This record gives sequence, structure tokens and C-alpha cells, in this order.
Amino acid sequence: MKTIQSAESVCLGHPDKIADIIADAILDDLISKDPYTRASVEVLVTMGLVHVAGEISTDAYADIPTIVRNTLIEIGYTKPEYGFDGYTAGVITTINDQSPELSLGLPSDKAGDSCIVVGYATNETENYMPLASNIANEITKRINTLRKENIVPFLRPDGKAIVSVEYENGKPKRVNSIAVMVQHEPYITEREIKEVIMEEVIKKLKYSNYIDNKTNIIINPLGKFIIGGPMADTGLTGRKISADAYGTACPNGGSAFSGKDPTKVDRSASYFARYIAKNIVANGLAEQCKVEMVFAIGMEYPIVVNISNFEDEKIVKNLYKFSVNDIIEMLDLRKPKYRKCSMEGHFGINSDEYTWEEVGDTFKKLMGDIL
Repeated sequence: MKTIQSAESVCLGHPDKIADIIADAILDDLISKDPYTRASVEVLVTMGLVHVAGEISTDAYADIPTIVRNTLIEIGYTKPEYGFDGYTAGVITTINDQSPELSLGLPSDKAGDSCIVVGYATNETENYMPLASNIANEITKRINTLRKENIVPFLRPDGKAIVSVEYENGKPKRVNSIAVMVQHEPYITEREIKEVIMEEVIKKLKYSNYIDNKTNIIINPLGKFIIGGPMADTGLTGRKISADAYGTACPNGGSAFSGKDPTKVDRSASYFARYIAKNIVANGLAEQCKVEMVFAIGMEYPIVVNISNFEDEKIVKNLYKFSVNDIIEMLDLRKPKYRKCSMEGHFGINSDEYTWEEVGDTFKKLMGDIL
């Protein structure tokens, strides 16, 4: 039986990703000064303007306009011809205190929101991510590097990749299609763009062995892609939740991550669900695993925990504490690590900061003791 799984990834200069990165840059700045900051930051970016809104309760102070401008410059919006740059963009802030009902009735060890979260892992890749997600992320990261290191000087910050992988009997067989949209300077021809992306990106992919002569590779289907970023489209936080997670390989709980402190379980519990799923698969206890949790605001524990493709669900529930505070402490989430997640991806990264990606042999030892 043949099936298709797809995933998308966006470059740093994509309008929605700009909004995510700014929201997490503000969050990181606040958490670095006050680890118990409560924040839900939303960002809108459009031509010449950044609007930062949301609710924040903290003992810290953040110079939001400076953070916004520095972040835009770091991303690569440094030229007025982009129609949006960190030197001239206007910054509006509409920040409120947290709702009195929440601040009085919601201790830091209770869920700061009601949500469904999902974590996923599969053994089809070495980092236990879906193959389509890995390929899409590799494409955009490579394009970001080519631009930021001036290896390909005619690239501009915006871009996107969408990858579809064909499966046979549940195993990845081949890449069905790759679509790449990359912003560029006006003096470059369509032919030059396609040649560079093929030679410097597609042919250098780690998983190029899945690409064959029938793979449909599409590069800038409209021909030119000169006007991009917030000059072309309005960007908002939370509109790239599928790209931030697992593509179509796994259902998405529907919540966004960026701009939210760890008491917002849409974020922290999503990381914890990934941790559980990854450890089950990495220890050879399942070929793939989905962990689903449901939280209600103000409650300490999830009201639903469901683990698919793993028969011994009760073992997991007894092995870990699922309270909000235990999740935060276990994954060390009161540290400024979130902007990096927005820029590099939330899952599948091997780094000390990505505590939810760590793999231990707890499950394996436990199962061995039982068996």
C-alpha cells in the first residue's frame, strides 16, 4: 500500500517565521532576567511595521523596540529595498498585564491554558523525525546559510520548501516531490536561480538517495520572487504550527509555541510529549509512537494521556510525573532557549538546550526488569 507524507519548512525571513522569532526573542530576554515570567506574546509584521501585543507578568523589563530591531537585522532585513528592515521599521507595543482572574487564581504549577498537545517519533531517520520534515528543514537551513554567509550573494531572506515522501507498506521509499520558493535579487535570471538551488541545495541533501529521476522538483514556479517578506505578506505568530512540528505524519494539537512561557502547556507539554515518544522509539519499544495529552486551564495534571503504538501505557504513566511543574523542572524550561527553537526548529535537534530530545535507557531497563 502506497501513501504520501508531506512537510513544509520556511526560511528565517518568511513573514510568519519573523513573527515567531521576535516573540521568542522577547520571551528569552524576559526569562533571562526573571525565570518565572508569565508571557503570551503575539507579533504581527507588515510592510514597514511590527506590532507586538499580548499579556506579560514579570519583574523584568524588556526594551521591546530594540529587541525587535536587532532581531530583524540578525535575520537579514538590513536593506531598504526589501521594503522592510530593522533600521527603519516602526514598532508598536500593546502589552497588558495578565488577566486578574488568571493572576489571582492560577499558581505557577497549574496549566496556563487549555489545549491538546501531540508528540511524535519514528525510527525512519536517525533523529526520529519524519523524513519529509528532515528534508524540508535541511533545504531551508541550507538556503539560510548560503545567504547569511554570502556564499550565494543574490539570495534574499524569504523562502519556503515543501517536500512529499512516498511510503510503501509504512516505510519511506522515495521523494515524490520537492517545491522550493526562494526570494532573490532582481538582477538574477530564473535559470541561474534554478541551477544554484539544484547544485548547492538539492544535490547536497543528506537524503539525496531518496531522490530519483521521477521526483518532481519545482523551483520558483512563478519565475521571479523578488518582492517577499512583510512587504508582500503580513506575518503572524502561530501560523506555522505544522512546519514547527511533524508535517502530515502526525496530527497537530492546534496550538502554537512561540511567545509562550513554559506554564503555557501548549508549548511545554508538546516538548514533553515528544520526549516520551522519542524515548519509546529510540529504545526499540516501537517503530513509531504518538503521545497525546489534554490539559484544562488551572489544572495541575492532564485530563487525558494517550500513547499510541505502545502497549504498556501504564508503565509510562507510572514512570514520569505529568504535572505542569514537573514537566518544567524535568526539561529545564525556565531558561532562555526559545529563540533558537524558532530559528532552528523545535524538534529533531541534537543540542544540550533541547532537553526534550535527550534519549536515556530508562524505558529499556524498565521493560527488561518486567520481562
